[in-house]
Amino acid sequence: RALFRRYHIGGCSSCGFAPEETLAGVCARNENLDVDEVTEHILVSDAADRAMQIEPRELSERLAAGEAIHLLDIRTREEFDAVKLPGAQLFTQEFMQEIPANWSRTDLLVIYDHQGTRSMDAAAYFQGHGFENIKSLRGGIDAWSAEIDPTLSRYHLEQSQ
Repeated sequence: RALFRRYHIGGCSSCGFAPEETLAGVCARNENLDVDEVTEHILVSDAADRAMQIEPRELSERLAAGEAIHLLDIRTREEFDAVKLPGAQLFTQEFMQEIPANWSRTDLLVIYDHQGTRSMDAAAYFQGHGFENIKSLRGGIDAWSAEIDPTLSRYHLEQSQ
């Protein structure tokens, strides 16, 4: 996310990089970017990403305390139907219109997916649209079922070739 946001590196196949490639190599082939500057940007972005996450235990405690929290599930309908957090709402195209129009921009909004990767992008999107109290569930529903509620089924997604 950090490299893409500032430098448009890694968002598509034409500007992507290989896991074995060094940061110096990536910087060299992208207009000879300054490695120290890019490193600093990555570190600052990582801190911002961590600030946007909520730990499963903290979310559990806040829910148990009765805090008003919107839970938004961005997985597929099939995943949602199979297992979900209590009170969660499935993100759909129709819901996409309702959220900015009708939801408070100051209430806590927690977005989750399977393992907490895509939810960071979704949280950044809503943050960019004025939501002030937005979080991504660290580790997604998989971490929740491992750390908070082992009665929730865990699953693995098959990668298509």
